[in-house]
Amino acid sequence: MALFIMKKVINQTILPTSTAGSLPKPAWLAEPETLWSPWKLQGDELIEGKKDALRLSLQDQQQAGIDIVSDGEQTRQHFVTTFIEHLNGVDFEQRKTVKIRDRYEASVPTVVGPVSRQKSVFVEDAKFLRQQTQQPIKWALPGPMTMIDTLYDNHYKSREKLAWEFAKILNQEAKELEAAGVDIIQFDEPAFNVFFDEVNEWGIACLERAIEGLNCETAVHICYGYGIKANTDWKKTLGSQWRQYEAAFPKLQKSNIDIISLECHNSHVPMELLELIRGKKVMVGAIDVASNTIETAEEVADTLRKALKFVDADKLYPSTNCGMAPLPRQIASAKLNALSAGAAIVRRELTT
Repeated sequence: MALFIMKKVINQTILPTSTAGSLPKPAWLAEPETLWSPWKLQGDELIEGKKDALRLSLQDQQQAGIDIVSDGEQTRQHFVTTFIEHLNGVDFEQRKTVKIRDRYEASVPTVVGPVSRQKSVFVEDAKFLRQQTQQPIKWALPGPMTMIDTLYDNHYKSREKLAWEFAKILNQEAKELEAAGVDIIQFDEPAFNVFFDEVNEWGIACLERAIEGLNCETAVHICYGYGIKANTDWKKTLGSQWRQYEAAFPKLQKSNIDIISLECHNSHVPMELLELIRGKKVMVGAIDVASNTIETAEEVADTLRKALKFVDADKLYPSTNCGMAPLPRQIASAKLNALSAGAAIVRRELTT
């Protein structure tokens, strides 16, 4: 009954707002404005601190008027590795330096044997979030292709084979998250904007394996990355039009994924590319996470109006371009307020 009620709320809300993923952590939990920041607490204090941070993140979203809320990724250091560190077959002590998404080098763990999941990773956190609110909740998981791009594989020696193994594991986790009351399960796949041949050869198929058997709504988040220097420098090389989405959209339009989450505001993505996914629900990124400049409500509304030329109103979900973990908390909160205010402007235009 609870799941039915949650889905009903989503369907009745015009332009339901949400975040793409992460929100900044409190300074007492982790170093502000820093990705992969180590925890400042330990043991039972860390467990309680994560719960407190999750509650604060939820409260920030609620006060800003966000319709579909999340955990803000408060209980994880990183959107990919926190999931991987709970799996068998990956050695975090044996590290190698690899180039992530062909952009920047990072020291990553090594796959040393068959990967498997002994127990759920985020389900208890999801249950805790579900207890805190009656609003629809969305939960983000790393996608299979982005997972393999954040590791050194010394066992399978095949990106595709490892991706399929991760897809099976993600499906196990997703089914338990759905049972815990999650309304939308999102898979983060920034790698889809880089490895175009692989995306179409097996990446989207792996993603469909990860959502197999789910009854809740599913989403794939494809962005141009956090607002870190490696990503902003890469964006400067992409020219006046960013057409990376064009490579994956036709096949995604035919896929079983319900929602496609994109980066739109302050990007050079031609909005007409959204026509390629006509019929899908679209999370339209109307907040720039690579800048501390706070959008005005009218700027957000303008992005949404442009998207509405190619996305039906009942399928448009205003959102952020990407996660906001590296931003100052007060900036992130102000941007969430702008998102809600901009969506409210367009809602009024659509209903009057």
